[in-house]
Amino acid sequence: MALTLATMTVPEPRDTDVAVPAEPAPVTAAPAETVLSRAYRALSIGIVSVIVLIAFEATAVGTAMPVAARELDGVSLYAFAFSGYFTTSLFGMVLSGQWSDRRGPLAPLTTGIASFAAGLVLSGTAGAMWLFILGRAVQGLGGGLVIVALYVVVGRAYPERLRPAIMAAFAAGWVVPSVVGPLASGAVTEHLGWRWVFVGIPVLVVVPLALALPQIRSRAAGPVGGGDAPASFDRRRIRLALAISLGAGLLQYAAQDLRPIALLPGAVGVALLVPAVLGLLPRGTYRAVRGLPSVVLLRGVAAGSFIAAESFVPLMLVTQRGLSPTLAGLSLAAGGATWAGGSWLQSRPRLEPYRERLMALGMLLVAAAITTAPSVLIDAVPAWTVAVAWAFGCFGMGLVISSTSVLLLKLSAPEEAGTNSAALQISDGLSNVVLLSAGGAAFAALGGGTVSHTATEATGSHPAAFAAVFLPMAAVALAGAWVATRVREK
Repeated sequence: MALTLATMTVPEPRDTDVAVPAEPAPVTAAPAETVLSRAYRALSIGIVSVIVLIAFEATAVGTAMPVAARELDGVSLYAFAFSGYFTTSLFGMVLSGQWSDRRGPLAPLTTGIASFAAGLVLSGTAGAMWLFILGRAVQGLGGGLVIVALYVVVGRAYPERLRPAIMAAFAAGWVVPSVVGPLASGAVTEHLGWRWVFVGIPVLVVVPLALALPQIRSRAAGPVGGGDAPASFDRRRIRLALAISLGAGLLQYAAQDLRPIALLPGAVGVALLVPAVLGLLPRGTYRAVRGLPSVVLLRGVAAGSFIAAESFVPLMLVTQRGLSPTLAGLSLAAGGATWAGGSWLQSRPRLEPYRERLMALGMLLVAAAITTAPSVLIDAVPAWTVAVAWAFGCFGMGLVISSTSVLLLKLSAPEEAGTNSAALQISDGLSNVVLLSAGGAAFAALGGGTVSHTATEATGSHPAAFAAVFLPMAAVALAGAWVATRVREK
């Protein structure tokens, strides 16, 4: 802090006088600003609260979904309740990036939250499965709009030195919902009905919005640099967004049906996806070009390998080791806390010069966790081994995921923050569906689909089906450790 001392007038000394120099006033160092300092407190609490509610919905819906599908006589359409959310969220991400860069993040954020809430209400009041799926699609569009707009808010409203801390707060916002969400959802579903899991959440979003929106309006509204005539949307990117959403939906549909006829929608999906992905992600992403392309690629590698493997952990514990669904789910509960711990560690200013090494370490931990998980297929290995391994894997994910967000904003010009944030989220989401589809197809091809899904009828058969999921995902995560060495520009 620059300190200006006032000029002092001292009478001219006489022979008998001794000139005494004026002592400068003591300098008190101002406390360093944090994301909870007065200037940022309302904004930080508001946007993190939005993350908490989204996290709670994400963790709670999985518990209520089977009951909803059974009551609506739509078990055969169960998977589309998830894929419907995903496909529309991809389009929402691209739209939000365009919208935020050209007119500021306020409008896509409020529109996204309104769409998210409307989708929850539509699903919660649905009388037929197709209406339920439609609600999930509307909700996915809102979710895609919100997550990219929040990244742009962080890029505009917080200085670079505070961004690692707010990203760590985003990760911490998942801790309580990851533990409490399934339990609370189960209790609400059992005592009040599954519909309340959906219709109860929109009411809770009012308080976070009241805190955050005034701050966003003053700090991050409008196009970069102001101006009265915002640039028009890039129609080519919007068309590519539609193509990637449709292609992802067709690919998921094909992966759920191993009949030869499913190859046709699968081929159409790939034909739509490939050019759309090449057009929406930074040039050189799939060649791991140094800098932004490698950051975007690493996000997809990390998220896709980890989520694809995690999706099969509860099923493996229930069918192969006879755990109850509750215990199988709780085996992953500690991961929320360790994920937040990894995210907190990467936010420490002293570790900033070592971010690349931290990300490589994180991917090695993820690869080790995924490799260790199928060891419980051997009866002599304790079932709790998965819980310990997954805690370390989640710690690694905390190091990687938050760091990719921080680096993306650092490497993006202000007017490109929305577009690049959308690319990061597309890499995340698309890798989930591609690797989940591949893992699911391998699992089914090796007889995994015939494994019993109840603890009382666990057969312990087809362990190769689980190995066919975990081991390839571990290899993908290990490749991510190399990609992490290329995230900084030389």
